[in-house]
Amino acid sequence: MHDGQDLPRPQALLPDLLTLTQAALKPVQDLLTQGTAALRALIAPAGRVNLAALEVHQHEAHALAWMATYAQALTQMQLWAERLDGQGGFGEIEALIHQIAFGEYLNQIAGGIPMSQGEIARPADLGLMLEETAALMRLRREGNSPAARARLVALMRENHGRATFGATGLDDELEMIRDQFRRFADEEVVPHAHGWHLKDQLIPMEIIEALAEMGVFGLTIPEEYGGHGLSKASMVVVSEELSRGYIGVGSLGTRSEIAAELILCGGTEDQKRQWLPRLASGEILPTAVFTEPNTGSDLGSLRTRAAKDGEDYLITGNKTWITHAARTHVMTLLARTDPATTDYRGLSMFLAEKTPGTDADPFPTPGMTGGEIEVLGYRGMKEYELGFDGFRVKGENLLGGVEGQGFRQLMQTFESARIQTAARAIGVAQNALEVAMQYATDRKQFGKPLIEFPRVANKIAMMAVEIMIARQLTYFSAREKDAGRRCDLEAGMAKLLGARVAWAAADNGVQIHGGNGFALEYQISRILCDARILNIFEGAAEIQAQVIARRLMD
Repeated sequence: MHDGQDLPRPQALLPDLLTLTQAALKPVQDLLTQGTAALRALIAPAGRVNLAALEVHQHEAHALAWMATYAQALTQMQLWAERLDGQGGFGEIEALIHQIAFGEYLNQIAGGIPMSQGEIARPADLGLMLEETAALMRLRREGNSPAARARLVALMRENHGRATFGATGLDDELEMIRDQFRRFADEEVVPHAHGWHLKDQLIPMEIIEALAEMGVFGLTIPEEYGGHGLSKASMVVVSEELSRGYIGVGSLGTRSEIAAELILCGGTEDQKRQWLPRLASGEILPTAVFTEPNTGSDLGSLRTRAAKDGEDYLITGNKTWITHAARTHVMTLLARTDPATTDYRGLSMFLAEKTPGTDADPFPTPGMTGGEIEVLGYRGMKEYELGFDGFRVKGENLLGGVEGQGFRQLMQTFESARIQTAARAIGVAQNALEVAMQYATDRKQFGKPLIEFPRVANKIAMMAVEIMIARQLTYFSAREKDAGRRCDLEAGMAKLLGARVAWAAADNGVQIHGGNGFALEYQISRILCDARILNIFEGAAEIQAQVIARRLMD
């Protein structure tokens, strides 16, 4: 008998890896082309999507959305690998991540992509089968091998990686930004985040003031309006690193990003000059006030009314799930200005000013009331229900100065919001990975660290791989936005995949912790709660898949 010590070790890295992965992309793209045609025959036989047919064939549509997301993710991984290889930076860690990514995702494309814990997207759902080329078969068979996963984890342990494992492929300026915010998160956020969560505290104003000084709130606002005029890619890196520290801190910039995007896309020049410099400096904090108790994702059916009163408007109605509502200065508020309408055409957007509240009096502005919604996670800014009864908004604060443009204005912000949400998901996932890896290294069972058990190491390896896949897809969507190209499809894919990756990483992190993962004192319990919201806000996963499927029909 052998004790295993003299058995030959399997080769971890495949030879000619980049050639193999490049060749494997063609059958994936062919499958997507065939799937798109098959879905079109089901839901758009006359050339235009039939909404009733789309509802009947929702599973097939969403399956195609996930297949398209995987196809784009693998394409971006290939481009990342080729860029690094051309720069001499495609080392063993990067090659292992790339190989495992292709091996695993090709197997999922062929056999079934998990859309959720109990819903699988299979090619057979659309009457398809993935072509088994030689390159694809080898990657499916050998790409995500036990030897590859074991070697990746061994290298991760040797390199003591923190924010990333393997090169990200970013330029030097973005890496400098990453380093700055990584240090800030480690020094100012990480030591306190779990305490804020357990005590359900608002993030201290000192943190917000520090972020303002670092330029977070004006990062992508043009210089002519008081911002720094940096790229969406820079916002992705900042959001990723701050969310790695705590999703609440990483999400503070989202408030200003959404408000600034609304004003830049839909505001008058006077509104831009009045509001953007104060948003950029952090002098004023905004909140987004869109969702209502009975509407959820169906924003077109909003019922909150904005009635003319002289030059001003009086707002009446209810809103819910409003983040950071109490201590903000201005609300981007969506309301119905045309009472004769029942859909999106009668909606208008307002820059509604309010007085920041205190703990004793959170909503002191006349005509406005509010109550906190207690939540599992994502606690640092708090969630509120708001009531408006004759709440006055100046007429000059109608965004764009024209009624009926609110829904269109809001749609223009979704690309940036979803890219930013994907970045937050990457940060949460990275946090889960780092916490789980540290615990698995320190915790000993049966005479050795947990990380030396294959099932534990496998989880850590797949966390690292999927985080890199989601990261490259998110960076791609940000580059498309920065280039001025329409990227609602790419942003939706990044958000869809990133949210699932964050939840999987957090869930696996809890599993690695065992019973301790269920204890409130361990921060992985908070990371799990924080990760869960990512599949819901800024477009629930089901809505996101629906949007992607419809775009594929264009």
